[in-house]
Amino acid sequence: LEKHLIRNFSKYSRRLTSLSQLDSFWDTLAAAQHFGLPTRLLDWTYSPYVALHFATSNLYKYQQDGVIWAVNHEKVIEHLPDTLKQILMEEGSNKFTTELLNPVCKSWKEFDTLQEKTFAIFFEPPSFDERIVNQYALFSAMSSAQALLDEWLMEHDDLYFRIIIPAELKWEIRDKLDQANINERVLFPGLEGLCTWLKRHYSPKKLMEVDPEEEGEK
Repeated sequence: LEKHLIRNFSKYSRRLTSLSQLDSFWDTLAAAQHFGLPTRLLDWTYSPYVALHFATSNLYKYQQDGVIWAVNHEKVIEHLPDTLKQILMEEGSNKFTTELLNPVCKSWKEFDTLQEKTFAIFFEPPSFDERIVNQYALFSAMSSAQALLDEWLMEHDDLYFRIIIPAELKWEIRDKLDQANINERVLFPGLEGLCTWLKRHYSPKKLMEVDPEEEGEK
């Protein structure tokens, strides 16, 4: 299913002006993830403020603690195949870009067979639009479609830590983020982001105590 999704995304996205220059596997994959296609990639950010935004943006989860996962992507490099380590060493970098990955593996099949032992990579996507830039975006990818990053990290507990956000602090954090313009209007430039921000900003607290999806299931 994975390869069929990417193949068809590549086929039909070429008609769109903003994506007409996608001529490599990793560029296409990053664009697919960015615009909502299910992939094995996960979205990350360099910014702790952006991470806090996403941890506090769902107002129907304010009765629950939030969590931010922080990964030391430099230490993740220690678990990479030698081929990928060499690329970073020659580049003098501690992170990948699609330009660095494209010559090495042009498909998931090639990527998955670089090393028998499961590994993870972090890479920066191309700047397709302002959203990528404003969110300080970063993607992760596992070397197997069946591997889960959280499970892999738990097997290597020196690579990450988690920050728990108590439910009772979410409103205060959310308020300070809005004051600093860390919100949907800025992180998702355009009318959709503006409307999402306005909807959240003017929603009364009492309407957020019950998730409407859960309410509909009763």
